[in-house]
Amino acid sequence: MAETMTLWRPTGPRELDLVRDSGWRAWPPRLPEQPLFYPVLNQDYAERIAREWNLPRDGEGHVTRFRVDAGFASRYPVRQAGGRTILELWVPAEELAEFNAHLRGAIELVLSFLPEHPEGIVPR
Repeated sequence: MAETMTLWRPTGPRELDLVRDSGWRAWPPRLPEQPLFYPVLNQDYAERIAREWNLPRDGEGHVTRFRVDAGFASRYPVRQAGGRTILELWVPAEELAEFNAHLRGAIELVLSFLPEHPEGIVPR
């Protein structure tokens, strides 16, 4: 079995609905103003974005986890977007379908930040 890389994606409710509609198997195409799909390399950073960005902007924020073939993922640059643990994988929007084809297993919802639970809850 090929090695996998675990990634996280903070997301708002609209993107999460599209992931759910895919059967938890694919990320939706980017909008024209979104040239990159950028999952992050650690859960702490994903939680920070979901809580501090998605929750205030979208009314809720979610953290997802997924795995991708490590060899395939290595073609994309890891970018440091701030401190040393603020790491993102930058996937061009036009390559997202190919990226989705290299996902291994389902996309998992691991944590949600809601107005009534801003500290985060684990979905059931």
